[in-house]
Amino acid sequence: MTTHCGFCAIIGAPNAGKSTLTNALVGSKVAIVSPKVQTTRMTVRGVAMMDQTQIVFVDTPGIFRPRRRLDRAMVGAAWAGAEDADAVLLIVDAADLAGDSKSPGARDTDAIIAGLKEAKGKKTALVLNKIDGMKRTDLLPLVEKFNATGLFEDVFLVSALKGEAVADVANWVAARMPQGPWLYPEDQTADISMRLLAAEITREKIYHRLHDELPYSSAVETEKWEERKDGSVRIDQVIYVQREGQKAIALGKGGQTIKTIGELARKEMEELFGHRVHLFLFVKVSEDWAESREHYREIGLEYPEE
Repeated sequence: MTTHCGFCAIIGAPNAGKSTLTNALVGSKVAIVSPKVQTTRMTVRGVAMMDQTQIVFVDTPGIFRPRRRLDRAMVGAAWAGAEDADAVLLIVDAADLAGDSKSPGARDTDAIIAGLKEAKGKKTALVLNKIDGMKRTDLLPLVEKFNATGLFEDVFLVSALKGEAVADVANWVAARMPQGPWLYPEDQTADISMRLLAAEITREKIYHRLHDELPYSSAVETEKWEERKDGSVRIDQVIYVQREGQKAIALGKGGQTIKTIGELARKEMEELFGHRVHLFLFVKVSEDWAESREHYREIGLEYPEE
């Protein structure tokens, strides 16, 4: 039996839909999804099987002009994922680009294309995402524009959220995976520890619950993971914020906000892990959590020196 296995990096500007596409291609949730930009901070690997081909989809942080140390680490991780991949999918928010060619997303995408051109010989396809409700007359100029770059082997018009045309993307990727043994068990869908996945789930719920009140000044770490005799697991997590005022926001009046976040996170963890979860959340103030080497190590990012 001949098997194939390889890596496909999914790159793009912030909020283009990389994590949604990754989850759709894998067929289960392996990356957190939020309408806020720059949600993905680390590289997440989702594993998909197509007949005798195993594809490791690498969901990368959004590529943008970095300003902070954490920004530089995230962008560096994204480019590293593309460099090491056998194939690359550049995902673009079609609605954003069709509406404003000078939007931040358009500028970031232009910079990404310039970077990809330097990596000659890389098998690359374009995924125009979020086409829901768009007219064909608005999409055709975008297709022509990107085809003119000479970079892409193929262009796909998809709605990652609805799963439209995602199978076509998967078939393109599978056909470009090199021959070789599988790297993961056939039933494994993600290369991420349970502790880290649990922290990412809670971070997603924070984003959804607090919206603009607590943008990106928070981090979540799983401090304790204790499996109990009854098959359940106790998970202790710390939510780090940078100021006392942010701690009050995270806790909410009478602790109601943190309770809601915990309930939503616990429910999803139980669905994913398949057993009962006892989740305990604590909020701590740490002004320099975004400068901590330990935090970068925890989420698998290189610590960029000044």
